[in-house]
Amino acid sequence: MTTTAQWIEGARPKTLPAALSPVLVGTGAAIADGGARPVRALLALLVALSLQVGVNYANDYSDGIRGTDAERVGPLRLTGSGTTAPKLVLRAALIAFGVAAVAGLVLALQTSLLLLLVGVLALTAAWGYTGGKNPYGYRGLGEVSVFVFFGLVAVMGTTYVQREDLTLLALAGGIASGALACAILVTNNLRDIPTDTETGKQTLAVRLGAARTRDLYTGLLVVPFAVAVLVAVTYPGSLLALLAVPLAVPPLQQVRSGAVGRDLVAVLQATGKLQLAYGLLLGLGLALS
Repeated sequence: MTTTAQWIEGARPKTLPAALSPVLVGTGAAIADGGARPVRALLALLVALSLQVGVNYANDYSDGIRGTDAERVGPLRLTGSGTTAPKLVLRAALIAFGVAAVAGLVLALQTSLLLLLVGVLALTAAWGYTGGKNPYGYRGLGEVSVFVFFGLVAVMGTTYVQREDLTLLALAGGIASGALACAILVTNNLRDIPTDTETGKQTLAVRLGAARTRDLYTGLLVVPFAVAVLVAVTYPGSLLALLAVPLAVPPLQQVRSGAVGRDLVAVLQATGKLQLAYGLLLGLGLALS
């Protein structure tokens, strides 16, 4: 019988900054332009967190039944380890997706029914990453999806449900948040290059190779701080995000020095903390501008 602690570990809570950070940035952008609505912001956060947990359980299920998680370095995988029956992991994923769908429906009814289309696309992308007959995550497209849905859509959607319009500031925030979300996935896939190669999982890291994947990680950490500097021309408070630079140094040094295996688990955690700090600081800075 799976314990509560194992279910929590299976949900991969250390990936949740990828869901929380863009909501903070999107809310900061809404406040900067005078359109914050706290209840809608909380609903957007519920959507983001539920989608992230749903994606994590769905990936656990899909990778597990394919056998690509049989030999893995990193957090517990419920299905691949045999800890939990696949149908129960699938059920957990569907429950999380259901929560996201209900919260998203409430937001759509309050703002625009076009959000229902965005929600359907997000749920389809969440499942299709490793699920179905031809998962796009196995073809090196995972980073594209993460950038779009945990960057652009998450930030701009959060701003939209509060202001009911789209802004260039939200777009800039989406680019910054998407880059950091991609950095988390890139770290994960860099760590898994050996096992993914053996199982035929052609992630972007497998396609690029370790050296170029490390270069990609470096670029993804530079982008958010460059965005903060550019946005400061109009919203000087965005420079507050630069206080997160020291958090970027240790994981970047580890990646550039050739860290592999379990050492990249620490990089994954550090990148998550960086994204959370960046999102909090940028969101706060925009709100104070």
